[in-house]
Amino acid sequence: MKIAILDDYQDATRGLECFKILDGHEVKVFKNSVKGMGQLVARLAPFEALVLIRERTSFNRTLLSKLPNLKVISQTGKVSGHIDMEACRELGITVLEGVGSPTAPAELTWALVMAARRKLFPYAGKLRDGQWQQVSIRHEHNTLGLVLAGSTMAIWGYGKIGKMVAGYARAFGMRVTVWGSESSRAAAVADGYEAAASREAFFAEADVLSLHLRLADGTRGIVTAEDLARMKPDALFVNVSRAELVASGALEEALAAGRPGYAALDVFETEPLPENSPLLRMPNVLCTPHLGYVEKASYELYFRHAFQNLVNHING
Repeated sequence: MKIAILDDYQDATRGLECFKILDGHEVKVFKNSVKGMGQLVARLAPFEALVLIRERTSFNRTLLSKLPNLKVISQTGKVSGHIDMEACRELGITVLEGVGSPTAPAELTWALVMAARRKLFPYAGKLRDGQWQQVSIRHEHNTLGLVLAGSTMAIWGYGKIGKMVAGYARAFGMRVTVWGSESSRAAAVADGYEAAASREAFFAEADVLSLHLRLADGTRGIVTAEDLARMKPDALFVNVSRAELVASGALEEALAAGRPGYAALDVFETEPLPENSPLLRMPNVLCTPHLGYVEKASYELYFRHAFQNLVNHING
């Protein structure tokens, strides 16, 4: 079968142990993304099967209808809103769902929290420039880092990842407060954490606030400008889930206004993030290139299931 693996920015899949599962098939790995409909159709038209790396490329009805050879899509991790499932059913395209793990994104969340609160990247960058214990040449930005012990960690979404992050926060001596569905808050309380008294209190009391929600119609834009404006001037907003959980443009405006004072972001509305993004020019923002699941053990897990699902399907 002719198989395409899309959007492998690092050309990593061919080096995975599980890649040999596809032995005997004609496999093409694409190392860059294309966004235009014409470009996507020209690239994907010859292939009978696609392996998707999470949601790096979206498949709407128009695109799917222009791929007559496509028979099966194998997803790494869970299927999200990037595939028009109804169109796939109507066009006879089978979609195979994979598995995921909370470990890598939870660990990255904590790495971002630690790095942002202690200003590790600005300090390291200035050290390379020969400046000792300096964060910025501008006095208003040359501030001290902050410890986590004794501060409040606010977690919106108490699923697998949220639970792990809560555990890290507890280990660091933080007060943990949770917001989300009624069942999420009840589960957090049962585990010995606090449920926020209200949405308003959740944002207002947070020293560090991290989102751990799935993107769906009901959660798109769920964090509003009003929510962000309630945060403390020295609070840190962390998002390793989905950029679209925040109302478009609201975070940039909030950071410029000083509430919250800082952000650590691994996800963006446009990916790869353009070089001219305002976020990259903000000294109070730490950006990473969507690394939440980009880690060797996670890749072996995600792709092993995606490849095996595909081969099982091919073999009937």
